[in-house]
Amino acid sequence: MTSEDRYVFIADWYDQQSSLMRKFYLSYYPHDQTIDIFDIKNKRMFLKRMKYPSITEEELFVGATITVFSRQYKLTEYGDDFTKKAFDQQYHLEKTFAMVKPDQYVNMGKIIQVIEQAGFRLSNLRMNKLSTPEVQEFYTPSRGPYLGQDLLQYMSSDMVMGLELVRESAISVLQQIIGPSNTMLAKQTQPNTIRGTFGKDVLRNAIHGSDSVESYKREQAFYFASARKTTAMLNNCTCCIIKPHAIHSKQVGRIIDMILQEGFEISAMEMFYIDKPTAEEFFEVYKGVFPEYSMLIEHVSTGGPVIVMEIRQEDAVTSFRKFCGPHDPDLARSMNPNSLRAQFGVDRVRNAVHCTDLVEDGVLECEYFFSILQHVK
Repeated sequence: MTSEDRYVFIADWYDQQSSLMRKFYLSYYPHDQTIDIFDIKNKRMFLKRMKYPSITEEELFVGATITVFSRQYKLTEYGDDFTKKAFDQQYHLEKTFAMVKPDQYVNMGKIIQVIEQAGFRLSNLRMNKLSTPEVQEFYTPSRGPYLGQDLLQYMSSDMVMGLELVRESAISVLQQIIGPSNTMLAKQTQPNTIRGTFGKDVLRNAIHGSDSVESYKREQAFYFASARKTTAMLNNCTCCIIKPHAIHSKQVGRIIDMILQEGFEISAMEMFYIDKPTAEEFFEVYKGVFPEYSMLIEHVSTGGPVIVMEIRQEDAVTSFRKFCGPHDPDLARSMNPNSLRAQFGVDRVRNAVHCTDLVEDGVLECEYFFSILQHVK
């Protein structure tokens, strides 16, 4: 590969002011890790070639959302044959969909951890509660219209967790790690799979995974439909945000599991891609108070997606803030070594999680994401 070889993607950016979707060529030069952006409609360079360290080859694939100077671009197509051939041969990146079933709420962190350890990256995540008609709609294409009442009641009985996952050969690899749909068979022949470990019986087999490209496209489109109602309770709650670096380093499953093991309830959870104005609005209270404020805004708006949770417990804000530990992970490791920031924090900006600091702000911060911003990604 020469210094001028580049990967080119067609990138869509939604212009909210004009309510138009605008298309660009986004080019990445692996030799020196620089990028440029070309405006397709106006036939002019929009961003001259420059270093942008937060974008790496690993982040580039069709369907990815990346942030460049607070603008979120969705990579929708390969921009040329060279890029398509290079990525098809080198990465074989693919997406798939998984759904953690209702009775596995207490194990969802452990299940996500298994998925992360298998090399998957999370590109979307959302907690939902499906109605009986929604369960019928989800399963009918694969099982036919005559679903048993046991399945309908079970799948609508409590919350489920939907995951959009990315890696090489994602569909086949996910099928391998979840195991046979018959839990008894899984326990006998593949006990280390997700169903072999967490499944209970033929019906309650822990997890669903798309079995084809067609199934993935249909299931993720159905599950992540923006019209679905949030599960947030918006009372007696606090807000937790898993920061981009923790998602990138595949620590999501461990963080969720620690929260649940500590006895906190997670009543809503969703992945968001937030831009700089949104980050500045949410973290405004820290401006002029937190010395690393600018770096914090940069991290959460350009470092990748965040995962937001509504956490509930008696005296939720105070008890969860204590569980998260001090802002400084080094101080947390000294004062509260079992806290989230001690376990997963890197520095005062990349300290694993944000949590609500003021008791009166618990509901307000949850409302910001699960009422105001929900579905705006």
